[in-house]
Amino acid sequence: MNGSTTHRHAGQDPLESESVAAVTAVADKPYTDPVCGMKVGDNPGKTVDHEGASYHFCSAGCITKFKEDPQKYLAPQPAAAEIDAPEGTIFTCPMHPQIRQPKPGNCPICGMALEPEMPSLDDTDNPELVDFKRRFWWTLPLSVTVFVLAMFRHALFNGGIPYQTWVEFALSTPVVLWAGWPFFVRWAQSLIHRSPNMWTLIGTGVGAAYGYSVVAALAPGIFPSTFAEQGNVNVYFEAAAVIVSLTLLGQILELRARSQTSAAIKSLMGLSPKTARRIQADGAEEDVPLSNVHVGDTLRVRPGEKVPVDGVVLEGESAVDESMLTGEPVPVTKRPQDRVIGATVNASGSLVIRAEKIGAQTMLSQIVQMVSQAQRSRAPMQRLADVVASYFVVIVGSIALITLLVWGFFGPQPSWVFGFVNAVAVLIIACPCALGLATPMSIMAATGRAATQGVLFRDAAAIERMRSVDTLIVDKTGTLTEGKPAFDRVVPAPGFNPAQVLQIAASIDQGSEHPLAKAIVDEARRQNVGLTKPESFESASGIGVRGRVDGQAIALGNTALMDAEKVDWHVLADDAEKLRSEGASVMYLAANGKLVGLIAVSDPVKASTMEALTELKATGMNVIMATGDGLTTAKSVGAKLGISEIYGEVKPQDKLALVERLQKEGKVVAMAGDGINDAPALAKADVGIAMGTGTDVAINSAHLTLVKGDLRSIARARELSVETVRNMYQNLGFAMVYNALGIPLAAGVLYPFTGHLLSPMVAALAMSLSSVSVITNALRLRRTPDATKPLPS
Repeated sequence: MNGSTTHRHAGQDPLESESVAAVTAVADKPYTDPVCGMKVGDNPGKTVDHEGASYHFCSAGCITKFKEDPQKYLAPQPAAAEIDAPEGTIFTCPMHPQIRQPKPGNCPICGMALEPEMPSLDDTDNPELVDFKRRFWWTLPLSVTVFVLAMFRHALFNGGIPYQTWVEFALSTPVVLWAGWPFFVRWAQSLIHRSPNMWTLIGTGVGAAYGYSVVAALAPGIFPSTFAEQGNVNVYFEAAAVIVSLTLLGQILELRARSQTSAAIKSLMGLSPKTARRIQADGAEEDVPLSNVHVGDTLRVRPGEKVPVDGVVLEGESAVDESMLTGEPVPVTKRPQDRVIGATVNASGSLVIRAEKIGAQTMLSQIVQMVSQAQRSRAPMQRLADVVASYFVVIVGSIALITLLVWGFFGPQPSWVFGFVNAVAVLIIACPCALGLATPMSIMAATGRAATQGVLFRDAAAIERMRSVDTLIVDKTGTLTEGKPAFDRVVPAPGFNPAQVLQIAASIDQGSEHPLAKAIVDEARRQNVGLTKPESFESASGIGVRGRVDGQAIALGNTALMDAEKVDWHVLADDAEKLRSEGASVMYLAANGKLVGLIAVSDPVKASTMEALTELKATGMNVIMATGDGLTTAKSVGAKLGISEIYGEVKPQDKLALVERLQKEGKVVAMAGDGINDAPALAKADVGIAMGTGTDVAINSAHLTLVKGDLRSIARARELSVETVRNMYQNLGFAMVYNALGIPLAAGVLYPFTGHLLSPMVAALAMSLSSVSVITNALRLRRTPDATKPLPS
């Protein structure tokens, strides 16, 4: 590079040569640029003396930044992550996302172990999973041994073994008091916080079985004769030990399954490259950590490399694979002035880009944040489960007490033994966690999968509502059309020429972010028209812009703006109508209340729009177009797309009123748009759908964002909504049916008909598997055909 050539002596080992070169490079660059952190050499032309010390820089840009505010770069600065986020990781509960704390622990409401709010790329196991596995495997031989002794002692040892009760006590005590210790901690916390939960039931059941057995072993004479069987008071050390082991097994399986729900976020986080190749002012190139990239830096992206940050192409042409973020399988050709997304893959040619968004501002970071936020939100359907769960433990405790008393007073001998065993089984088999996990697990699986397909749900409510949408309102520009309008022509008013019209319009539009404005400014620059910086600028959302240029009051927009400014536009009405009938958007230009001319800009319909509308109509959805463009232009586009209900020249308040009117008619309304003028309607709609290619205001107002801005993703989102809600109903139904059947069985209601009772050990196994079953069913969403169906190319 820079005309230099590296020579290698014959016979020299290549690795040794590279190592020597690396050491030499470090030795030649002993200083650190205080602005960007890059290692630099001793270059007198890039050295600044400040307060008696010399500082060395990599470029003139860093020198300028340093001179503007030296203390900003010399004072110790915390890392960006420490500034933007609270210190340390925030831990939250999967069932109760309102519980947030800066350290691991247990949820004070349900007792479930808290997990990091934002998963890490660190592949190490969950510390709780490691702890439970250790407790499980170390004590499993003891539980198996005590179980075999209790259940098969007469078959294995003729007449039993001496001191069997004490042997069982010795074997089960480590299991209950050491392996089961976390359960008793959560049991105590549930009592302290007055929040009965699953651990209240398990702790009570295990504690009762073990405590009863200890007392029976130490002082069997204190029990009435009704507690004795064949002259001996039975002990249940094996039940307590096996329940603990099975509960640990269930927790291990549950923790493993829960970890899979964050796989989508981890895969997104892993997309970002670790370094970027920065081009210095003198043309030199160097690989730097991604954290050292600043807005405005010039970066090179070579074939096969990932785009490091969001930016704009300055040089080169290449096909870029964006499928990992947008779900679109076909690579997109990028040319100068096109935008690129960080973490996408440059497939062929070399690109030079300018960094525009870094760190938490990149699209990838925002996607990760939005998915994490959605996964922690609560679906409206969860309210039913919450109501049931709030009374669940008290009801189960009451049923267990009733079971004990009914069996004790009315059951066959030994009645109180039967009552005690059945009461413990009732406490153990009940599983409020299956209810609590029913919808959160479905939401986490669905939002993660949707994100990999370019569909970002803001919250769980949006997923649940999307399936019910029967009316879709769409904006035209940027939603149905490309949103990249091309300049068409200028029609001057009498007394003006085309160059004047273009110069004034482009000057005022320099302050606008609308795609139509960009087309006008780009055309003026292409024609080398001298532009004047506007003295003032105001966006009249949905109808145009106002401002002052060269001392004149300028208005540029549709007829509604002209009427508001009391400008007579009718002299060019026929020209405007002709252009609109051809599908062009027309903007009138006025200066000091006088019509100057009109400008026509055409915006081609997206190639995917017709296919998307066909899919949406096939679901029974009514599609309505509402646009700020002229009615004639809107009807022209609508006729091509088969949209019959069209509203033109609507203001933001008109779109909002349309949404409200349809909602009053009983419609479930979705609004799809991409501009500032769409924000009120997006917020009001039952489901607001923003194009990821649109403005930040629109995206922040919406409930759902389509990364690619492709309407076909709406059909994908609706299908995923249907599958997710179905999955949540399955989970809730399973959890309720499980408890509705399991608790009566444990209470012994079938004993008069079958002569069999449900062992507490079997109850523990069923309880453990119930939560695992709910999670496993939710994870099916990651493989649901409708949810994973790629966008057509």
